[in-house]
Amino acid sequence: MVFKRLLGSLGVGGPTVDTVLDPGAVLPGGTLSGEVRLAGGSATVDVDHITLELVARVEAEHEDGESEGSVVFERFTVGGGFRLNEGEQRAVRFDVPLPWETPVTELYGQPLGIALGVRTELAVTGARDKGDLDPLAVRPLPVQEAVLEALGQLGFGFRSADLEYGRIGGTGQQLPFYQEIELTPAPQYAYGASEFELTFLAHPGGMEVVVEADKRGGFLGGGHDALGRFTVSHDVTGVDWNTLVDGWFRQLLESRTAAVYAGPHHGSRPGTGMGSTVAAGAAGLAVGVVGGMVAAEVVDEVGDFFEDDEEED
Repeated sequence: MVFKRLLGSLGVGGPTVDTVLDPGAVLPGGTLSGEVRLAGGSATVDVDHITLELVARVEAEHEDGESEGSVVFERFTVGGGFRLNEGEQRAVRFDVPLPWETPVTELYGQPLGIALGVRTELAVTGARDKGDLDPLAVRPLPVQEAVLEALGQLGFGFRSADLEYGRIGGTGQQLPFYQEIELTPAPQYAYGASEFELTFLAHPGGMEVVVEADKRGGFLGGGHDALGRFTVSHDVTGVDWNTLVDGWFRQLLESRTAAVYAGPHHGSRPGTGMGSTVAAGAAGLAVGVVGGMVAAEVVDEVGDFFEDDEEED
C-alpha cells in the first residue's frame, strides 16, 4: 500500500513507499519475506530507517466488559542510512523471522477471523510516518495441522477463533496475547463439557497445547474450568494423533483438579494416514469455520480491522 498520508507528515512532494510481501501464507517461526519499494519525491531526502511492525487485533477483558485494540508484537529495522534522490526508485529486500507464537490466520484456505498485519514506518530527515496495514496470512505448522486434523477426525467442530490479551500461567508464553480456538465437543465428549478452548504455544523445540473445558451445567473442579497443558515435538511422524488427542480430552474430563499436566510424548504407535488423511480431517474441521459465522462475515470482520486502523491513524 502506498503511504497516502506521507503528504501530511513528510511534506508535499515527499517520498512514497509500497511494501510488497512475497505471495503465500507463512509459517509461525518461519521467514517473512518481501521488499519495501521507495519512490523519491520532488527533493532529495535522507532515509534514517525503515521499520516493519507486526500488528494484531486483540481482545481484552476488563471490569466493564471487553474491548478490542491493536497490539504491535514485533518490530524489525530492515533498512536505512542512505540518501534517496529526487525521483529515485529503490527496493529494499527483507527476510525477517516471525515469532513462533505468531497466530494462525487460516486453515486450508479458510480464514479463521484472525486479523494480522504488517505496517511499515519510514523515517526521513527527522520526520517519520507509519503507513497502512498490509494483511499477513499465516498457516499452521505441521504439528498444529496434525492436532487440528485429529480434532476433525474425532468429530470436533470449529466455533470461532480470537486473540486474547494476557498470559496463561505456568506456560512458556512469550507474546503478550494468545490465540484461542473455540471448539464444539464431539458427541463422545459432550457429556462432560459444552465447549473446549484450544491454544497453541509453539517454540523452537516443540509446542505446548493448552486445552480448557467448560463443564456442562457448571464448571469442572469446584467452580473452575478444567485446564490441561500438554507438550509435543515438531516431529509429526510415528504418532497416532487421534489416540493422543483423544487421550488429552478424556484425561481432562476425568480430572477434577484445576489443572492437568502431561510431559513430552514420544508416540509409540504409527500414524494412520498422515497424508491425505490430514487434508480430510483438518479440511473437515476447516468447514466448521463457517459453522458459527458465514465465511464472508469473517472476511468483512478482518477487513474492518484494516479500515479502522486507517481511520485511527
